[in-house]
Amino acid sequence: MLCKRVIPIVLLDGYSVLKTIEFKVRRNLGNPITVVRIYNSRKVDELILLDIDASKEKRAIDLHTVNAVAAECFMPLTVGGGVKNCDDISSILKAGADKVSINSSFLENPDFVKEAVKVFGSQCIVVSIDIEKNKKNEYEIFSHNGVKHSITVISALNKILECKAGEVLLNNVNLDGKMMGYDLELIKMVFSKVNIPIIAAGGASKPDDFAEAINSGAAAAAAASIFHFTSFTPNDCKESMAKNGIPVRKHVAQSESRN
Repeated sequence: MLCKRVIPIVLLDGYSVLKTIEFKVRRNLGNPITVVRIYNSRKVDELILLDIDASKEKRAIDLHTVNAVAAECFMPLTVGGGVKNCDDISSILKAGADKVSINSSFLENPDFVKEAVKVFGSQCIVVSIDIEKNKKNEYEIFSHNGVKHSITVISALNKILECKAGEVLLNNVNLDGKMMGYDLELIKMVFSKVNIPIIAAGGASKPDDFAEAINSGAAAAAAASIFHFTSFTPNDCKESMAKNGIPVRKHVAQSESRN
């Protein structure tokens, strides 16, 4: 059985690390290299680096930052932000990324993702979708550049499958930064509709949340706030998963340092 993954997310506003709450309130957390070195020392399964302002500001993610992060990163690295075409993907991969996350461009032009998969392979392409509940308690597609999209969640998932993307990064905007636990209902719903790995994000507050996300259908559980603002480490989360019978990569030493 494939090991399930714990994946820290590092958000950028260009050059600095930040953490958001519902994509609105921001807290600056400093230099990405420092953050990545900590995760590298803790031997996390993977790392996701996202520039959340790139699409809104109509620019690409800074490749010097990607290169510097990749140089410190000894685990698989997924990078996203402002990816508009295959040249952007090629540049990000050459800068050291292993996979590329596509969000806004997928919603605006799904055919681009199809082309990207043909050029780079499914294993290289992650489609990221941000979802929130409206006042009618219905799920809607939202994006970091502040746009709500008319496409339904089911239609978006069907398009992801049609494009043959390798993974879907699933984020609940309502829970972003709140540390209230993952949206298990959303994970289960998406799991019932797609046959590709789901990376669940948004809301992790304690190690047991990771096990719950995996048992709801996620192949990986991603998080940021829990690692920035609590004493819990990725290894704590993997220990909880293992106790729940979930296969994980070999644990690092118990003497691992904490924040």
